Amino acid sequence: MTSAPRDRDTEGRARSARPRDGLGRPLPYGAPGVERQPEGVVRSPGGTLAEAQALLDEGKPFHAHEVFEDAWKSGPQEERELWRGLAQLAVGLTHAARGNARGGARLLLRGADRIAGFRDPHGIDVAGLVLWARELVARVEAGAGADARAEAPRLTR
Repeated sequence: MTSAPRDRDTEGRARSARPRDGLGRPLPYGAPGVERQPEGVVRSPGGTLAEAQALLDEGKPFHAHEVFEDAWKSGPQEERELWRGLAQLAVGLTHAARGNARGGARLLLRGADRIAGFRDPHGIDVAGLVLWARELVARVEAGAGADARAEAPRLTR
């Protein structure tokens, strides 16, 4: 049995070329999709927050998660858990909006716990995000579902 060759990016790493919708779900090849975020982009903290907020406001938390992931991987060591937690909040919202209440709740809580010890670096409203995540978890676990655009949090004060 032979398998189909894997899609590769320009550096030769495995990366699906399938288009994706606004919540990051793969679509059939050739279907119109949402442009993917480039990987490995180094941004300032303010640039990261602005780009991620714009994506969240558009109902694209999966794509915002990719922006946070770049900051997590390229930022200073002392901030990596902050950016990782923000990425988890975004992907938690993604899962909740896809209808995966259990996975979404787990990631939202994990992200909230991860950022809770930070004291509003770069103007990030940590307390507000932790509250937002916990309230969203309660609604999602109660069966309310989540709308990615309507539930988008404000990252800064």
